Amino acid sequence: MGRIIAIANQKGGVGKTTTAINLSSCLAEMGQKILTVDMDPQGNTTSGLGVDKNSVDNTVYQLLIGACTLDQCIVKDAIEKLDLIPSNVNLSGAEIELIGIQEKEYILKKQIETVRESYDFIIIDCPPSLNMLTVNAMTTADTVLVPIQCEYYALEGLSQLMHTINLVKQRLNPELVMEGVVFTMYDARTNLSLQVVENVKDNLKQKVYKTIIPRNVRLAEAPSHGLPINLYDTRSAGAEAYRLLAEEVIHRGEDEE
Repeated sequence: MGRIIAIANQKGGVGKTTTAINLSSCLAEMGQKILTVDMDPQGNTTSGLGVDKNSVDNTVYQLLIGACTLDQCIVKDAIEKLDLIPSNVNLSGAEIELIGIQEKEYILKKQIETVRESYDFIIIDCPPSLNMLTVNAMTTADTVLVPIQCEYYALEGLSQLMHTINLVKQRLNPELVMEGVVFTMYDARTNLSLQVVENVKDNLKQKVYKTIIPRNVRLAEAPSHGLPINLYDTRSAGAEAYRLLAEEVIHRGEDEE
């Protein structure tokens, strides 16, 4: 049965979408069958996987408000072995439209459960805020993966995110666990990056992934070409790092079984 991982951090610009795109793609490259769900109204995961977010007929928005079926909004083989549920700016209106809907926290979960058996991993990119879309993602997920930028304010907001994860666990999804933290935008030339890594390890007795994603020009360029890093520049430091992360994610699942 597919493992469902929500990638969440309410801070923007921490490499969340970059991680969703490239972890999904590297898992697919390793022969895993992947469904990537774009829950961010910015739709950057959608365009980063080469799908025109403004020309798709059905997105996760239509799915959430009941205007289409799951089959109607899945883009099959956006890249090889990777299916996508796209998103665009329409999703920003979903929060208001769902007011008063019963069990609105479970809409995505009910849909995803119907296809869970068909995938090895389901990766959900959350918006950079702790809203109803993020709650839907966390209610659906088995685990939450938190990308943290190697910068001074990295720990700020992390406690808030942990609080949200615990609330969802208590009230909506008792199975939810913290998958772990992955460090992004690491710059080996600065002492600060190293200090942040040590600081988070000390503060978080949480699982911290061994793989650290470096600051990498090719990684920053890839989305503008609509390609994940392993297809854009397969030998780049960014591609190697996300392959290592994908391996860790696969083995972590095996360790827990």
